[in-house]
Amino acid sequence: MTEARLAALEPHLALGLFRTRMSRELGPSDVSAYLAIRAHAFATGFNVIHGHGAKGGAYSRLVARALKRAGRNVVSCYTPHGGSLHYLPRSAVGAVYMKLERLLERSTDVVLFESAYSSARYAAQVGTPACPSLVVPNGLGPDDFIPVCADETAADFLFVGELRRLKGVDVMLQALARVREARPVTAVIVGSGPDGDAFKNETARNGLGGFVSFRDAMPARQAFELGRAMIVPSRAESFPYIVLEAAAAGLPLLATDVGGIPEIVSGTDTALVPPDNAEALAEAMLGTLADPAAAQAKAARLQEVVGSRYTVTAMTDAVLGVYASVRPGGA
Repeated sequence: MTEARLAALEPHLALGLFRTRMSRELGPSDVSAYLAIRAHAFATGFNVIHGHGAKGGAYSRLVARALKRAGRNVVSCYTPHGGSLHYLPRSAVGAVYMKLERLLERSTDVVLFESAYSSARYAAQVGTPACPSLVVPNGLGPDDFIPVCADETAADFLFVGELRRLKGVDVMLQALARVREARPVTAVIVGSGPDGDAFKNETARNGLGGFVSFRDAMPARQAFELGRAMIVPSRAESFPYIVLEAAAAGLPLLATDVGGIPEIVSGTDTALVPPDNAEALAEAMLGTLADPAAAQAKAARLQEVVGSRYTVTAMTDAVLGVYASVRPGGA
């Protein structure tokens, strides 16, 4: 799916498309990845390098430093996406990552946060950025706001995302087991990840084998046809696109009160549940099942608010404006 999207994007990229392997954790492969990006950067002659996520941000800022030392005029931008910020500063690993973030900030011209949550967490754990910073929320295109109609065979609930414990799929399974004690319920889990087999085993242990199905990763809007309500049971998030996409598509949303999710639903009557709380999630699921019309009306109100706040036009205009404001000459 990603290969197809990149292939479609490449003809529109004046500077081409360059890819290199990047591991999730720190390791020896980071040296070869950095050197590959550095060589490409020196051969390309771009004006802005923008790193996303802790690892991408490290590569980009180290490369920016090398370019500037070579006399190149380049703007170094960084957008955190959780990553190192998920670690507690008082932990051994967290202390190392926060130190690295502070060191890399010296090679940063501007920090763009995708949520007020990320901005506040960065300030608390790393420190207030010494360089300019701005919150620019993620945005969606017009097609994302076309309502998705559930398939006739759609399950009651849907999860879409990476299958790892951070995403709270195990909490969702525990909640489903509680709901099933009160009434029939079905769910579809769409995605892949390192904990996929563990979640399938847990599904069987909870007696949900005939009520929960697993599907491979697919485009979000295609997945939305498989369920009547979206569950985002994450233990931690930054500013998840899947919440924006589900809200834009008009799906009833049951999500945890973590990260930037409260910013997305602020000013609406879409309530959030505490993370790691299967009982609270089960109660929210039972409420949705008991009154689907009310859940759908609530979803429509959330869709309207998301449509007024989070557009791709506003996002790209803001990002390009920041690039221009920090570039030498301002254009």
